[in-house]
Amino acid sequence: MLNLNHEKLRSAGLLVLRVGIGCLMLVHGLAKLNGFSTMSESFPDPIGMGSTLSLVMAIGAEVGCSLLLIIGFATRFASLPLAFTMIVALFVVHAADPWQAKELAAVYLLVYVSLALTGPGLFSVDHAVFGRKTSASLTSEETA
Repeated sequence: MLNLNHEKLRSAGLLVLRVGIGCLMLVHGLAKLNGFSTMSESFPDPIGMGSTLSLVMAIGAEVGCSLLLIIGFATRFASLPLAFTMIVALFVVHAADPWQAKELAAVYLLVYVSLALTGPGLFSVDHAVFGRKTSASLTSEETA
C-alpha cells in the first residue's frame, strides 16, 4: 500500500536537493556567463569543440539545466547535460589534479545521476504536467 506521507517526505527531500544543487551550480554558470568575453578564448577545450563552443555548452548546462532542475521541469533530461559536464570536469579537465580539485565535480555528478534515476518528486512542474496519477493506480503499480 502506498504511504502518501512517505512519498511526500521523499519528494520534499528531492525538492531540497534539486533547488539546492541547482542554485549552487547556477552560481558557476552565471560566473561563466558574466565572464564570457574574457573566458571565451582561453576556456578549456577538453573534447575538441573549440574554447568558445565549450564555454557556450558549459553555460547552457550550468545555467539552463540548473534552472530546469530548480523548477523541476524536464528533470531527468536536464540532469544529463549537467552530468556530462561533470564527467568532463572530473575525468578530463581535472584528470591530473589531486582529489581535492576533483571532489566537487564528483559530488555534483553523484547528485545529477541520482536525480536522473529518481526524477523530481511530487513537488515539481514535471509532476504537475506529466505525473498526475491517482493513489489507486500508484498502489497497483507498487504491488505489481
